[in-house]
Amino acid sequence: MDSLRISLLQTDIIWENKTENLRRVHEKLQSLCGKTDILVLPEMFSTGFSMSPAALAEPVTGETITTLQQWSKQYQMAITGSFIASDSDPASVQHYYNRGFFLTPEGESYFYDKRHLFRIGMEGEQYTAGNQRPIITYKGWHILLLICYDLRFPVWSRNVDNEYDLLIYVASWPSSRRSAWDILLQARAQENLCYTCGVNRIGTDGNGLIYNGGSILYSPKGEVLASVPNDKESIATATLSFNQLQNFRKKFPVWQDADRFSIFSDNNSR
Repeated sequence: MDSLRISLLQTDIIWENKTENLRRVHEKLQSLCGKTDILVLPEMFSTGFSMSPAALAEPVTGETITTLQQWSKQYQMAITGSFIASDSDPASVQHYYNRGFFLTPEGESYFYDKRHLFRIGMEGEQYTAGNQRPIITYKGWHILLLICYDLRFPVWSRNVDNEYDLLIYVASWPSSRRSAWDILLQARAQENLCYTCGVNRIGTDGNGLIYNGGSILYSPKGEVLASVPNDKESIATATLSFNQLQNFRKKFPVWQDADRFSIFSDNNSR
């Protein structure tokens, strides 16, 4: 499939209120039916960036994911973002994750556990880091989903042999560090020769942190294809072209000169 429509939902998040946040997403889903292929939500879209996972976490079979799966099928669009997830290991020890999800209308579900946990926010004290980096296949496109702080670590997003076409970051990125968000997103697009999408929230969270958005979509050349105004709750939609991407990679094949490397973590490598 040559074209792929993607919608960036920049929204405020009601602190630790799953019911209200799901309701707000549902409102917007209805207006996008038939107009997009992928809807991108911010990081921890249903709760805000909370450090209270014991009270808020759900398994992937819980209400949040099952509700989104139903909506994905009903409105015929993939839905992606992150939520607070819980899992038990083989020893029945409970772990919490900042878990990315990508849910398709065909019933496929992909999950990614945030690798880089935000030290300053003490995320690593409450959540377990992931060590797998799955590539998602949807409508013939290969997609990499990463989360917020991952943006600062370019090795983790390195696009070896053009293994993915679209890079998505979902985030709760405070306005005090907004310049880094703008610069690094554009850099990820240019260095990885891929479409790059970043979706951030707005508003103020329960810890008093302020967010002003900056949700944006870049072409592989680093050109702005779609953006949402600062501090505004809104949606921006753009159409991506696979043929244009492939032509650019052939014309400017810097990926063929990339360094080779492996990443090892907890005895696992990608």
